[in-house]
Amino acid sequence: MILPCSFYSRPTLKVLEDLIGAVLVRKTEEGYTSGIIVEAEAYRGEDDPASFASRGRTKKSASLYGPSGRAFVYLTYGVHCLLNVITEKEDFPAAVLIRALEPKDGIKLMMKRRQRNNLLDLCSGPAKLCQALAVDLKVNGISVCSPKSPLFIEKGKAEPGELVWRPRIGISRGRDRLWRVYFKDSPFVSFK
Repeated sequence: MILPCSFYSRPTLKVLEDLIGAVLVRKTEEGYTSGIIVEAEAYRGEDDPASFASRGRTKKSASLYGPSGRAFVYLTYGVHCLLNVITEKEDFPAAVLIRALEPKDGIKLMMKRRQRNNLLDLCSGPAKLCQALAVDLKVNGISVCSPKSPLFIEKGKAEPGELVWRPRIGISRGRDRLWRVYFKDSPFVSFK
């Protein structure tokens, strides 16, 4: 069952928590790939110093103010794509960054794309999972709530494990906010 857009219109930290264990699916001409979301982190509001929206609405942050349930894909270091899902109400900048997946479907295709054979290293970081699933700027702004979409998120089938809340990674400001969550016992997370 694909998570409906109303799922993402809720408070960001609740969406963050509930995305752990859900399944991210990517359909391309090469094939179908997916993974269980085992780690993610939140960015919320203009008062969040680590958010692109901390300087208000700019060209770079404009997508964050869009409707919930949309993909927000951007380049980091001008090279690597990162995938976020917009949350909360339109005109309020909030999103969840998908940080790591446990590979599920299309593993051989993911290994080919990443040129890696180590399953634990395949999607253990936001840029790695985007490369493995072929998530690029072409899917920026699309709805992740439609079965017709080439990128969507399904409800997880497994019982959730124990969650750990930690500071976000790769930021210098806003580290006091414990807005990164992951499955405690997952070997697929990006960093423990």
